[in-house]
Amino acid sequence: MPEYSVTHVSRYDYEETVSLCQNLALMEPQDSIWQTVRSARIDCNPMPSSHHRRRDYFGNAIHYFSIEQPHSHIEFTASTDVITNDIQLPDPSSTPAFELVRDQIQRALAPEDLDVLQFTLPSRFVPTGRAYAELASRQFTPGRPILEAALALNQQIYSEFTYDGEATTILTPLSEVLSIRRGVCQDFSHIFLAALRSLGLPCRYVSGYIETYPPEGQARLQGADASHAWVSIFIPELGWIDLDPTNGKPRTHEYVQAAAGRDYQDVSPLRGVLFGGGKHKVHVSVDVRRKEAVA
Repeated sequence: MPEYSVTHVSRYDYEETVSLCQNLALMEPQDSIWQTVRSARIDCNPMPSSHHRRRDYFGNAIHYFSIEQPHSHIEFTASTDVITNDIQLPDPSSTPAFELVRDQIQRALAPEDLDVLQFTLPSRFVPTGRAYAELASRQFTPGRPILEAALALNQQIYSEFTYDGEATTILTPLSEVLSIRRGVCQDFSHIFLAALRSLGLPCRYVSGYIETYPPEGQARLQGADASHAWVSIFIPELGWIDLDPTNGKPRTHEYVQAAAGRDYQDVSPLRGVLFGGGKHKVHVSVDVRRKEAVA
């Protein structure tokens, strides 16, 4: 079980003075079967007039900051030490047929089904419809075990879509991403979600971090990483199973989860309102560093 030190810095430099701002930060990982958080803190510069921590509707840790003095920049630094685990997936062929899962969730046959039913519905960045169902149809054939089909669709998106940081923005319609077959991790996660939800299956968007490796023979660059996104699909009696369409594999110990929700809007690391500021520049730096092996 490796231990990671994760540092996520987001800085905004404003063209004009900001007189007041209020911000929400979702940058604090939480304990789960996948990870154990040893320490976590979020610092804000300038010093906030008030700072509160609570859990949001989805159970994520959310920090509220209010800065009530004039400032020309704001910087948030989230620092986390976390131990991560590998979770042994069940035999995919032993999982129930996807139609059985769909029908159970839709009928809310178990208490937990009511909690996950909301994750079958379209959301702001994740529409549903025939085009997305057709994307999934090659893998979700009648009677196929749900995890087997989900793993195959995860690999299909990885194979058919090209990672291109210049092809899209957060406002690019998902229909365009589906058409051009290019984008970034949040696009591929939204595509995966749209395909699954178009079949009536519950799934959620997960944000966090992933350990990356420098090219052979080169030194690792601090702060050169970025936040990451992947998908979690719910299977009754097994719970949430995490799959990463950007890398074509299930979640491993290399991943650190920060938050989960319906789509990117629910888990964006920072959002808020401000008075003044004019144009601004944003600089984001993420450093995921393995500290040591933990017995």
